[in-house]
Amino acid sequence: MAGHDDFDQFFMAARRRVVGQVFALTGDLHEAEDLVQEAFARAAADWRRVSAYDVPEAWVRRVAFNLAANRRRRLARQARALVRLGPPRDVPPLGVEELAMGEALRAVPPRQRAALVLYHVVGLPTSEIAMELGVPAGTVRSWLTRARATLAQAISDGPKVGEEARAANG
Repeated sequence: MAGHDDFDQFFMAARRRVVGQVFALTGDLHEAEDLVQEAFARAAADWRRVSAYDVPEAWVRRVAFNLAANRRRRLARQARALVRLGPPRDVPPLGVEELAMGEALRAVPPRQRAALVLYHVVGLPTSEIAMELGVPAGTVRSWLTRARATLAQAISDGPKVGEEARAANG
């Protein structure tokens, strides 16, 4: 039976070789390391079966090569989609108020912030927010109440964007 020690020895013996081979395929060392890490993680998860192969390293290499091909295909699809969409619209610069609101929103816990965005920005009713976030509607209403209170406190307490710069120059 193949154990963790066997896998560790296999990993230490084969990792550099496989990274070098995948680097030759991709031309990107960082990408090669990521792909090989994923391939070895898959080998570790199924080490009993993989270790029974005549050449487990070949299995890891094949998985890494397949992952590289999948990544190339995904990036090509994304590039084609970006070409179809065309250049992005001009985004107006953010004003002091928008920057201050963004800063204040960081004080709101993430789940409450998600409820705020879904309610006030997306315009979803609390029942739909509850379904999307997988919580009861009462929880969403509670989050919205607490988030608004936290946001109001952050806006009244926090430094206003731009005031710090004016005070420093001032």
